Amino acid sequence: MAKFIAFLSTASLICLLMAIIVYQRVFPPGAAHRTLDSPAIVKEVRQLNELVTVKYGIEKVVGMKEEKSPMGTESILLLVQGKVLAGVDLSELGPGDVTVSKPGIVRIRLTPPHIQEAYLDEKHTKVWDRSITWWTPWVTPDVDLEHKARMQALDDIKLAALEMGILAEARRNAETDIRKILQAFGMENIVFAYGS
Repeated sequence: MAKFIAFLSTASLICLLMAIIVYQRVFPPGAAHRTLDSPAIVKEVRQLNELVTVKYGIEKVVGMKEEKSPMGTESILLLVQGKVLAGVDLSELGPGDVTVSKPGIVRIRLTPPHIQEAYLDEKHTKVWDRSITWWTPWVTPDVDLEHKARMQALDDIKLAALEMGILAEARRNAETDIRKILQAFGMENIVFAYGS
């Protein structure tokens, strides 16, 4: 078995070296790269569509209390785990948003990053406590209280993600991803601007 593994490793290494040699002969160093014009860049970048560049997982405890008529209270305490996704919308990118000033220099105007989706992970979200004041047994529980608490939890995890800097990270990641694509086509200097 050890001989077979050694043979397989050696054969793989030889194949890798041969592939590198063939690549260098077909694409020699200093060969001209294919350059892109504005419409071609727009086409390449728009294919990314709604580019999600960052995903945060946030855990929170959410409490909600509701006053009952004529007296008493009902309360709920949720333990939630949510996900927040942010990125940049590239689907509306047009030819006017991309300018090529010299070969290899590109300026791209993107829409500002935004939160694209937020949701609660149901496997890790649960009601920790729910109660009605003990001295008001005639008060009927609010069937929508848990739903209201979940909606509040969604708002809370979005706010927490914003405070943690999700949009700045989404922007950096979007620029990195787009830069990698354009550098593969020989574009070395890419400048980003933001606006609608």
